[in-house]
Formats: sequence, C-alpha cells, structure tokens
Amino acid sequence: MRLLFLHGAPATGKLTVAKAILDVVQGRLFDNHAAIDLARTMFDFGAPGFWELVHAARVVAIEAAAERDVPLVVMTYCYAEPDDRAAFEQIAGIVERHGGEVLPVFLHCSTEEIIRRLGNADRRARGKVTSAKGLEEFLAQFRICAVPRPDCLTLDTGAASAEVAAQRIVRHFDLDRAG
Repeated sequence: MRLLFLHGAPATGKLTVAKAILDVVQGRLFDNHAAIDLARTMFDFGAPGFWELVHAARVVAIEAAAERDVPLVVMTYCYAEPDDRAAFEQIAGIVERHGGEVLPVFLHCSTEEIIRRLGNADRRARGKVTSAKGLEEFLAQFRICAVPRPDCLTLDTGAASAEVAAQRIVRHFDLDRAG
C-alpha cells in the first residue's frame, strides 16, 4: 500500500488536489473529514472523546487498507507539530509494518489565498473553517507545518492549479506505476 499523505492548513487545497490526483490515477480517498464527520455523530465538535474517536477511526481505516494491500490511499490531514506527530507516526507505522510506503506532501499557500478560498460553499456545508477570524484562531492555536520526514514534498497551491499540483505529485512519486 502507498499512503499519499496530503497535509496543510485549512483551505490549502488538500481535498481538491486529492480529487485531481484520483482523476489521473486509481486509488481511494480518505478525506480528513470522513473521520470528523463520524465523530460528530457521537459528540459535539471538540467535546471530550471527540478527537479520540477521530484518531481511532483513522487508525482502523488505515489498518484495514494496509492489511488488504489497497494499492493507493490518498489521505488529507491538517497536521500540526507537535500535536499530531504521534498520530502521524502511528499511521505511518501501520503502513510500513505491512510493507507499504508513506508519501508525504505538504501543501501551502499565502494567507490571502486561503482567506479567498474560505468562502467556498462546500466549506460551510462540511463544517470547515469559513472565516478569516476562524482561520486566525486556528493558526494561532496550531503550528501547521510539513511532517518531519526528509522525503516530504512541498508544493505551493497558490502558484499552481490543483491539476498541475496533482501532476507534479503523480510524477514525483511515480504514482501511475502499477501498485
């Protein structure tokens, strides 16, 4: 299994780029909000038990995919250091224990571009950050950065369309090769 780990701040294009990649190569999408949406069925956002359920859902999903050698999973994630390091290492450990490979990609763009994107209707419908104030509070609380791996690819999604970013990722990791 190859786990393409797309991470970055809110509205940097993680889901958009993931979908563009999956328009080019065959794989499965594990959107960050799939686990969050599941946890919202049991708890209010951020309530005690909420993030534990989110993490448990992610771990179970990645373990199932790795055990069954799903060739490619494209996962989106808002990675914050040091808060998410243990969770990332656990997920990477699962993939690697099953003989798989983690392919980290950090997506970023200017704050101005992020703010421009916050108004997208899909963001509001999915309960994502939708205001400059919400973004400011999020970025003040969390240090969003690339995962600490030397093989992490970094792309500016403000400088290229999702389709161009997807093509760069596919070429960089040779994703169109057979699983």
